[in-house]
Amino acid sequence: MEKIKQLFYITHIDNIASILKYGILSHSQIEESKIPFTKIYDSQIVLSRQNRHTPDTKSLWEYANLYLQARNPMLYRVLCEKDASEIAVIGIDRSVMTIPCSFFSAGNAASNLSAIIPIRDSGNAFKEVKNSIDRQWWKEEDGSKRKIMAECLIPNQIPPDYLRTIYVSDDSNAEKLKQLTIGNKILIIPEPQLFFKSSIKIQVTPFLSVVKGDMFFSRLHTLTVSVNIVGIMGKGLASRAKYQFPDVYVYYQDVCRNKQLKMGKPDLYKRESSLDYQLVDDPQSLKNGNAETWFLLFPTKKHWREESDFAAIGEGMKWLSENYKKEGIKSLAMPSLGCGLGRLKWQDVGPMLCKYLKSFDIPVQFYLPAEREIESQYLSKEFLLSKA
Repeated sequence: MEKIKQLFYITHIDNIASILKYGILSHSQIEESKIPFTKIYDSQIVLSRQNRHTPDTKSLWEYANLYLQARNPMLYRVLCEKDASEIAVIGIDRSVMTIPCSFFSAGNAASNLSAIIPIRDSGNAFKEVKNSIDRQWWKEEDGSKRKIMAECLIPNQIPPDYLRTIYVSDDSNAEKLKQLTIGNKILIIPEPQLFFKSSIKIQVTPFLSVVKGDMFFSRLHTLTVSVNIVGIMGKGLASRAKYQFPDVYVYYQDVCRNKQLKMGKPDLYKRESSLDYQLVDDPQSLKNGNAETWFLLFPTKKHWREESDFAAIGEGMKWLSENYKKEGIKSLAMPSLGCGLGRLKWQDVGPMLCKYLKSFDIPVQFYLPAEREIESQYLSKEFLLSKA
């Protein structure tokens, strides 16, 4: 595990004071110590871990569990049920793995598919999960959803000396914790992307915001994917949709084959499954997941080799503005259509899209191009509404 710099513990921000004093305790020790502790996990998940044992025949409850990747299905689940301002991720020094009788779980330790091995013998098991740990998204079908939750299991307690960093979702939380950690050599770092939040947010209207982040973690009802009309999902967001959501790709192939997808008229795929339930750990017990995730296939060019068609995008936006209510779209995430591989300029596309989106009375998040940085003068509310 030579490339692992830190391990991660997910907790409620109210627990930070006691963790600084007593360290990170196993579930059993939390129950026995009577130290006040605010729980963030569903009781069913915690109980399932009680019934799984390490090779030392001890229950998982006897171990403090640390993730190799904090941005994982468990954190996503927690953030479906609690506000990001309530949650902290603690970075633990990698030397914690030298504590005797510690184990490595090659995936979610609660799963019988995850081998639990003494850390000293875990080299091959770590290689098997490494690619999954480094992924930005995960799926159940290929095992990446389980593997990205690979854990180190530390017996009983992790002393406070191993704590190095506390990650929070925004600057205001960071300032609160800085007051709490005065005298401790612990870094407090706001890291919105770790918490599936946008790193930039410009509120254009009460319903419309321009943001920078990962659209597929927006938790909005309808996600927009820019496509061509010849059935090729080769790069960018379309490629991501192809591999993460094979049913979207099959539907897209069908509408292209049937000549149903046309320039100037997006096609709405009203799928009956929810992205929240695909992404979270233990979806059966999730209470606050979105019921469904739809996809809006938005043609921006006829052929994948061509540049995006600015006029056709405008026609598509006109159709969308006239039909989103009738079609039943409840909230919408939209990329900067044509600004990435389509080679259109943000200075043209941004105001044009806002011209239509500003009138929507549903939540809309309009995502900045991932491929380039946009100069600040082109991100002001005044500029974005300049063609309204």
